[in-house]
Amino acid sequence: MLDSIASPTLWWVTIGAVVALLVVDFLATRKPHEVSMREAVAWSAFYVALPLAFGVYVWSAHGSDRGLEYYTGYLVEKTLSVDNLFVFMLLLAAFAVPKVLQQRVLLYGIVGALVLRGIFIALGAAALDRFDWVFLVFGGVLLLTGLKLLRDAVSGHDHEVDVNEMRVVRLARRVMPVTDEYDGTRLVVRREGRRWLTPLALVVIAVFATDVVFAVDSVPAVYGITGDPYLVFATNAFALLGLRALYFVLQGALAKLVHLSYGLAAILGFIGVKLVLHWAHEVWPSVPSVPTLASLGVILGILAITTTTSLVASRRSTTEPEPERVDAH
Repeated sequence: MLDSIASPTLWWVTIGAVVALLVVDFLATRKPHEVSMREAVAWSAFYVALPLAFGVYVWSAHGSDRGLEYYTGYLVEKTLSVDNLFVFMLLLAAFAVPKVLQQRVLLYGIVGALVLRGIFIALGAAALDRFDWVFLVFGGVLLLTGLKLLRDAVSGHDHEVDVNEMRVVRLARRVMPVTDEYDGTRLVVRREGRRWLTPLALVVIAVFATDVVFAVDSVPAVYGITGDPYLVFATNAFALLGLRALYFVLQGALAKLVHLSYGLAAILGFIGVKLVLHWAHEVWPSVPSVPTLASLGVILGILAITTTTSLVASRRSTTEPEPERVDAH
């Protein structure tokens, strides 16, 4: 049976706190408005301080090992959430979402991601509790995902989104007609005696579809750090809750993280190998396993290298002079 630090009471308190924070976010976005940098930074600071403070509780109440697992898992999930922001940014641009509605779309995406990851976490916990070979499956999923990210990055096709090719979007357009213009925060309007979807509904559907893909990657990744379903849920929830504000803080900087996909590929590949080794260690005790502290060091190292090389590459691309044009005459 999977070991967990959480009692039923702690589970209900945590879920209640997550729901309360979502309600606060919905109230904050009740009136559509363009988010100022000051507002985004304030919310981001809150959503960074909250999980860090919770980690202090985990560390002091349940020991350094669980505290280290929590912080490492949170770091992995926060890194993956930045990749989510890239896709959200492309979807918002593809659907030409007005700036005053962008945070509402992000909030819908966060709610969808929380629900989906909650389901995946429960299914993953049940599977891991019964079958040790699920660690091998999770490791294989992460290795394949890492290879796909690396391939897309090398080919220059990472973070590409074609909304017209998304099956869920095409299906939604077949089921119901879609208006040409946004109508505030409404997802459905009534015209000519029938219901119409708004473009806002389409972008929310597209965001939900990407949430499924990210859930498949993120849940096995954090299970590679900790086997505690509660810590898996907590790290996912804390990483997702701050995305709405973080998007507006990092909107300009996201384009500079040109090597993020390489870093994510390396992190997912490393955790995939860690999961395979964990499974092998359970079967053959002589096979070494990777300690959590070593995992944290590797992940921090990959992030440091990726960020540094991204900033250097971005700076070079902006400082290199454009080639002079030769007049054919």
